[in-house]
Amino acid sequence: MSVPLILCCLWLVAANVAAMIPSRDNHWARAYALIVLGIPLLGWVTWAHGPWIGLLVMLAGMSVLRWPVIYLARWVRGRIGG
Repeated sequence: MSVPLILCCLWLVAANVAAMIPSRDNHWARAYALIVLGIPLLGWVTWAHGPWIGLLVMLAGMSVLRWPVIYLARWVRGRIGG
């Protein structure tokens, strides 16, 4: 297994551990930190392994951080006028 994929697995473990720890802000600060770390990691995986593996890693990250994705979709839908 390559270094980018190992780091993605560690990112997923860290995200799950962070979700288990109680939070006063509904985990938003941790979600922002995971997004900041995850975007360059996703680019590295895509560059090293191609777009299909990058897409799988992106879907895995979206399943972990589903609420930011839901709020982004609602915001975009509101801006478009739907």
